[in-house]
Amino acid sequence: MVRWRELFNTDGRDRRHRMQDEFRSRKSPKQTLYELLPTRRDNLPAPPISPKEVTKVALRLKHQIEQVIPCQLEEDIITKPHSHIITPAVVRTAKEAGGKDNKACVVYCLLVVQKWFKRQALVELWDADMHDVRATAAEQLAKIIIETEEDNDYLMEEILLKRYSILVNGEATVPANAIERAVDLHALTVIGSSGYQKCISYLWRGWLVQDDEDPSRFVNYENKTNTDYWAHLDPDRMRVPRYQNLVQIAISIIYLALYTAAINTVNADGDLDVVEGLLYIFTLGFICDEASKLWKVGRYYIGFWNVFNTTLYAMLTTSFILRLVAYGHGSDIDMRSHYNKLSYNFLAFTAPMFWIRLLLYLDTFRFFGAMLVVLKVMMRESLIFFALLVFVLIGFLQAFIGMDLNEDNQIQDSGFVIQAMLNAVMQSPEFDGFDVFAPPFGIILYYIFTFVVMVILLNILIALYNSAYEDITENAIDEYMALFSQKTMQFVRAPDENVFIAPFNLIEMLFLILPFEWWLPQDTYNRLNDYVMGFLYSPLLVVTALLETRQAHKVRFNRKRGEDDDDVCHEWEQVLTECDFEADGWDKKVQESKPNVEFDTAVLEVRALRKEVEELKGLLVELVMTREKAGWGSETLKESRGSLGDDAREGDRAGEKVGAKGEGGAKDAESGSGSGSSSDEGSGAGAKAKGDGGDEEEEE
Repeated sequence: MVRWRELFNTDGRDRRHRMQDEFRSRKSPKQTLYELLPTRRDNLPAPPISPKEVTKVALRLKHQIEQVIPCQLEEDIITKPHSHIITPAVVRTAKEAGGKDNKACVVYCLLVVQKWFKRQALVELWDADMHDVRATAAEQLAKIIIETEEDNDYLMEEILLKRYSILVNGEATVPANAIERAVDLHALTVIGSSGYQKCISYLWRGWLVQDDEDPSRFVNYENKTNTDYWAHLDPDRMRVPRYQNLVQIAISIIYLALYTAAINTVNADGDLDVVEGLLYIFTLGFICDEASKLWKVGRYYIGFWNVFNTTLYAMLTTSFILRLVAYGHGSDIDMRSHYNKLSYNFLAFTAPMFWIRLLLYLDTFRFFGAMLVVLKVMMRESLIFFALLVFVLIGFLQAFIGMDLNEDNQIQDSGFVIQAMLNAVMQSPEFDGFDVFAPPFGIILYYIFTFVVMVILLNILIALYNSAYEDITENAIDEYMALFSQKTMQFVRAPDENVFIAPFNLIEMLFLILPFEWWLPQDTYNRLNDYVMGFLYSPLLVVTALLETRQAHKVRFNRKRGEDDDDVCHEWEQVLTECDFEADGWDKKVQESKPNVEFDTAVLEVRALRKEVEELKGLLVELVMTREKAGWGSETLKESRGSLGDDAREGDRAGEKVGAKGEGGAKDAESGSGSGSSSDEGSGAGAKAKGDGGDEEEEE
């Protein structure tokens, strides 16, 4: 029975998720997909590990990095291969931060720690460089852990794609995984790791999908190795990012064709034809799609292209509204013609934006992707220039307006002044007219304004653009991978249960959600959506099913060879199986001649010298022990286990000293002192033994 009060929300409650809560209360043995999949960022399921435990792991890692990097260091020392700071022991300790049960969240926690250090660098400016280096170390540790993980399934499903939360102000944050966190933080070091890119590639191809039993987990696509064509002819495969991107490219080309036809066939009477109607319907679908994604994903969805598209859609909406206003003046031909022309002017004004919009869907190509990143960064850097320019323009404009008012208490030359100032900004100043404008102050002030804008501000803008271009081109590959990862996550993050790409989303809203979703049983409603999606995407599904069938054969072939599912046999690998470098001795020669790149040459030489010194000390100790057993030892030789040079010098000094005593003893013996003679003879013998021992040690 229909609950009309709940349908029309007469009790004033929030019914945005009424249907979802209702179905969750009616749990069946087999939970429905609608219950499991998240529909927005703040409506995700609980993470598998408690937020408190994840926070503790993050704090352990933060403490470790603070101890490993106690002071400011060069960033190259941290990021270089075989770093003596990020050693294998440090990596092993970081892996143990989560223990046996929570070790899968270590990479996610390292990204959280990286965010903490970045924020700490903004708060503690006196130690900003040190905190930035620590943030880099956290990224480097995460990258090493990702690349050293041998189990790909565990890496993708548990480490990278499982969602976790931490505690902030006593409350758990929105669950997120390491893939999403790296994209949000723009962690290029992590994004550029091999395991991360393999995971992004699997998500892009649809080989990793959300688990029906646990939406916080991603599992392998069950039909990845199925060579049956009909098994891949599934409307749900439209959730694959690659297929959605293809549909968006096709729709964008059709959208551009509709705009070209509309702008080249102007209707002087102001009537809407079929082409213009389709153009505005497409625009409405794109607007609804942008609003829906912003509502589901949140502020992380806002980017350069979102703002660009929103501006385009706003201008098209303005053109459509002006067309409706022209319809309202049916009897007034002049006003109708005026608003009709104004509508077409707005429509024509958007032509460059329509063509630039195509670049949004070419970012999957490396060249366009890197250039788009450069363009985005340049636009962001130009905000600094425009912020300075606004203050300069306001200050000089106020001065010129004051001079104009001083003439006759009227503002008469404001248009001339504004145009001249804008020309100066565009590097074409006009000095004519300022010689009679409040002489001599007008021309002097305009000279100063031209100097400030053309010499100072524009050079600042050029320097900003140059710096942005150098920063991006130095990391062009990493920036491209970050852009591609962000594009993939736009399709994966908070996905729709039923994929209706704009403008097909209007069909979903008008003909499915409004008339059926509120009363139709969920299973029946899902089946109806599958029928509609299958009809709309049938031309594409026929092609994608064929492609996936061919991919299934390739995956099976790779698994037979013991390779990864996405492995490609290159030309240098075709004959590699016929080569046995160990049997023919080639590998042994290579191992003997290859350099040791893990340590510097100086370090290797010092280690070799240390080994030789240890061997020499061993021989010396063995010699001393032999003399002690023979009865020739002395206390001086027993202490010779220290340094070789010290033992030799001590032996020389002992020999000289006791030798002098031996000569004195000989003289006493001649004077007839029997006891003294025997004593001195013993001393002389001991001195001689010591002297000989010192000489032998020096020779050794």
